[in-house]
Formats: sequence, C-alpha cells, structure tokens
Amino acid sequence: MGNVFRLIDRRHKRKIVAFDRGELGQLLNLYSRRVAAGEWRDYAIDFKAGMAVFSVFRHAAEQPLFAVAKLAPGSQRNGDWIVVSGPRRLAQGKTIADILPVLNKPYLVFNRG
Repeated sequence: MGNVFRLIDRRHKRKIVAFDRGELGQLLNLYSRRVAAGEWRDYAIDFKAGMAVFSVFRHAAEQPLFAVAKLAPGSQRNGDWIVVSGPRRLAQGKTIADILPVLNKPYLVFNRG
C-alpha cells in the first residue's frame, strides 16, 4: 500500500479575503458612473494572499489607474482598506466609506497615452 499524504494542513490554511455584496455594490456603482462619464473602461478583481483587489483601467492593455485593496483582518498594515495608484498610496481607512471619497476626485483621471 502507498502512503497517505495530507494535501491541506488546516494549521497553514490561508484566510481568503473577499468583497461582500455591499462593498462590491459600492465599487461597481462608482465604476459605472465613471464609465458613463467616459473616464474608465475596464476593471479587474484579484484575490491575492491576504487581500482582495479591485483595479480600474482606462484601457485594458495598460497598468491600472488605481487599485482598491481590502486587507485581511489583523494584517500588519495600517488600515483595512487601501487605495493606490502605481507606487503612491492615495488613501487608507478602516472601512470602504473612508476611502471612497478619494476616488471621486478629478485628479485620478490620468492621461497616459
């Protein structure tokens, strides 16, 4: 007989971070308004180790204009939500309501091409 190997060790199982329905609704509401204004064109949702990321693009083939990250509870970073644009941190907060106002500012519309 062969040996039995455990593929998943419960002690090392990583916690999956995801957007809940309300959070995703707020992000998509803002996204749809900016698409209607002709400013944004595409988005992506990624699930990385300890975070869920909502990225917005002007053109699908470019780097994201910005990304909204929901971090795992108890992470080492300050704030559970972060908005970044490239290497710059634009906002951070404990709730999505804390960071959404920065996304409505007109300076986030970059002309990259």
